[in-house]
Amino acid sequence: MRFTEFVSVVTSRWRIIVACVVVAMAVAGVTTYLTTPVYTAQATVYLSVEPVQGRGDGTVVLTTSDLETYQSILGTPAVLDPLRKDLGMVEGHPIDVEASVSSSTSIVDITARSSSPQEAAEVANGIGPHLADVAGDFSTVITSSNNRVVSRPLQPASVPTSPTSPNLRNNLALALLGGLVLGVGLALVRHALDTKVRSEEDIKSLSDAPVLATLPAERTSGGVLLSIEHDPHGQHAESVRRLRTNLLFVDVTTGRHSFVVTSAVPEEGKTTTAVNLALAMADAGTKTLLVDADLRSPSVADVLGIEGAVGLTTVLLGHATPDEVIHRWGASGVHVMPAGQVPPNPSELLGSQPMEDLFATLVEDYDFVIVDSPPVLPVVDAVIVQRLTGGILMVAGHERTKKRDLASAMKQLSTVDAAVSGFALNFAPARGHRAYGYGGETKKQAAGRDPAIARKVVPEPGSPSGRGRPR
Repeated sequence: MRFTEFVSVVTSRWRIIVACVVVAMAVAGVTTYLTTPVYTAQATVYLSVEPVQGRGDGTVVLTTSDLETYQSILGTPAVLDPLRKDLGMVEGHPIDVEASVSSSTSIVDITARSSSPQEAAEVANGIGPHLADVAGDFSTVITSSNNRVVSRPLQPASVPTSPTSPNLRNNLALALLGGLVLGVGLALVRHALDTKVRSEEDIKSLSDAPVLATLPAERTSGGVLLSIEHDPHGQHAESVRRLRTNLLFVDVTTGRHSFVVTSAVPEEGKTTTAVNLALAMADAGTKTLLVDADLRSPSVADVLGIEGAVGLTTVLLGHATPDEVIHRWGASGVHVMPAGQVPPNPSELLGSQPMEDLFATLVEDYDFVIVDSPPVLPVVDAVIVQRLTGGILMVAGHERTKKRDLASAMKQLSTVDAAVSGFALNFAPARGHRAYGYGGETKKQAAGRDPAIARKVVPEPGSPSGRGRPR
């Protein structure tokens, strides 16, 4: 994974990371609050051997082995029971104490821990003499020579003012670090398991072709979003115009003034995108033709509410001329060629010589030709049609298109050297205002602004299908 991709994953899934950090720190805070505090007190004593009433042998000294033995018996009842009695503790009261010894001296460091700071200090200061009282019992040399072990305090323990555990600051710091690691890990796992396209970065990771526009998802009362006609100042319409502008820049490099609009799989909004794009082209004064080349599941006629019984297949069969099946639609005057009747051999028709001759004529007669084709993965129709055009506009549905489907479509196209000119990310979440300082416009307002919108269909003169029904 590249660093830029890692940053993109972290920024796009920051909510997961923040949630993990908040939960981890909350757990750490609550655990710290509920945990019994432990106070630690330390004392240093010096153990030595001295004669009993002046009758002992003064040559006896403590060995390293003796000190290690005393360290081992420090926590035994022989030492702790007298200490409990001396400190007024009940029998069996828990005492947490340990010692460390030096290999070169008779100095012993005693560490006592307790939930009470006062008790911790008393245990650390009081256990030295009790250890010395029983120390001689564990050394025959000392007892046989009339000597005893004595404890002299070198550094008495003071009452601790703050607990050594739990440490709130350390716990919160560790929780912050752990929450970050867990959050980033979950974000990466979620990214790896996420199979749908959710951003432009997902598309860029699969293709070098640019994302020409992001089209927001907007609700419509009629179920079909024709924003250029119904809401020309809305955010979706502005996004379609941006798509139109960027596609024109791409067209400069091809010079063929025609594009196929397709998608990887169905239900990604390719037809609605093609219709709106054609309307935007025509709205800019360009003589635009929209061709429905989806001969398997044609829908342009249904979207625009025009007669679709005759169209592209009718012309390819030689039963009509292009002028007889082409409609003019809406206030923009976009020209529309429906698909016609669904044939049993759509791929063969689209790859036929009549189709090539017809498309050459259409490109000559119109400033711009937009072709709505079937999706890439189910059938090869889009690959066949793209040979006649200047490029492919690939529509990907936000949270609808699966990455593996889009990757498969790109691989299938690259196999036949079919270049994708750009992408349109459809159904993206709307951001900011509906448009650049403008509100939406209702159908009634649009009809009042231009009566041609209310009339909808303006058939070409002499068209046998000029009985287009208003919507």
